[in-house]
Amino acid sequence: MSNNRTSVKPFGLSDKVGYMFGDFGNDFTFILSSMMLMKFYSDVMGVAVGLVGVMMMVARFVDAFTDVTMGQIVDRSKPGAKGKFLPWIRRMCGPVAVASLLMYASWFRGMPMAFKIFWMFFTYLLWGSVFYTSINIPYGSMASAISGDPKDRAQLSNFRTIGASLAGTFIGVVLPLIVYDKVDGRQILNGSKTSLAALICSIGAVICYLLCYNLCTERVKVPQKTEKFDIVKLFSGLLHNKALIGIVVASVCMLLVQLTSQSMTTYVYPNYFGNVEAQSASGMVSLVVTLICSVFTVKLSQKFGRKELAIFASLFGAAVFAVAFFLHTHNAWVFVALYTLAYLGLAIFSLICWAMITDVIDDTEVQTGSRSDGEIYSIYSFARKLGQAAAAGVSGLLLTLIGYSEATAFDEGVVNGIYNITCLVPALGFVLLALVLQFLYPLNKKRVDENARILAEKSK
Repeated sequence: MSNNRTSVKPFGLSDKVGYMFGDFGNDFTFILSSMMLMKFYSDVMGVAVGLVGVMMMVARFVDAFTDVTMGQIVDRSKPGAKGKFLPWIRRMCGPVAVASLLMYASWFRGMPMAFKIFWMFFTYLLWGSVFYTSINIPYGSMASAISGDPKDRAQLSNFRTIGASLAGTFIGVVLPLIVYDKVDGRQILNGSKTSLAALICSIGAVICYLLCYNLCTERVKVPQKTEKFDIVKLFSGLLHNKALIGIVVASVCMLLVQLTSQSMTTYVYPNYFGNVEAQSASGMVSLVVTLICSVFTVKLSQKFGRKELAIFASLFGAAVFAVAFFLHTHNAWVFVALYTLAYLGLAIFSLICWAMITDVIDDTEVQTGSRSDGEIYSIYSFARKLGQAAAAGVSGLLLTLIGYSEATAFDEGVVNGIYNITCLVPALGFVLLALVLQFLYPLNKKRVDENARILAEKSK
């Protein structure tokens, strides 16, 4: 019996655009958090930057439970008229948008510090560990249900990354121009304007999620899991799944690069360079470079393999960040140019990483005979959140070590430390990413193609 539905329209542009809008919606709140939340709480609310980093790390440990739980809920969901995964997007788009807005409560800046810390923890956990998880896991799992063809999934991965880049462009380009005030020649973050920006992002997220819901079609029947959940069996299987372990560790390294780069732009441009216009210009980098790379990345990955291409891209990005560190430029536009080159490495990996997780799902089915899209994606999602925790924790710790605070934000030693963190942490992350892909992740081109052939035969 075929796993593919025959009564629905074939895979096409509607699915790719719809899937793009899904991550556009995700990253309206996710990129806003990774770029602005630490800056907002340290500079507007007066919370120690190290404590913000600790809060983000603590939340990721909570996600160890909420992600796996949501993966089980998704796998055990009964498919409806719209499929198994799409209904969750419509169901949870409102709660995730409201929770995101509540994190930027500038109207509480005059409250006691204990209350502000409580509110920071409460709203961040509500947004990231509960509502964002409840929409992101079904969204990510849905890729394997939209199409069973590896080429189609590569296109979905491509469009997903473009969607993230569109959100990143709005947040990176428009927001720096409106949320900062110039005070005594210094760029100071305005809390009320940041809250307004968060409201706009939340509204945009809901619109994008609804477009995803209406444009995408699930074609591959993913059956409802009914067997009893065995957590010991789950983690035992994961420990023997080398492909999943490889992509998990690789994702942690990739997010260390991506999120450290994003979060540190809110420090390096206004504090070290004193140039938010350059920060706005650098916000265009993710979209422009991603669009350029999207033209050839799928073809290159089909020719050389996703793993092989990702290793090359990672080493290239590491080399560029190393050059930026040794150059130690004081020209903001030279730094924007170097950042653009380095982003080539990140864009290429980002464009194919979502197809790589579907490769892992396929490989697991071939190896075990069982398909658990939601379960595997939930583990992958948790891994990405570990990467978020690593980026937030490292950034917060290093900013604390160089003495950053609201009072010292423009001291010479502090701003030079900001520049060093901005270059060295992403460079190290890129090197680690390449090593993990080379020695830990086993799904080269030959194995991916063979798995696709086996599953195609099975579905006949």
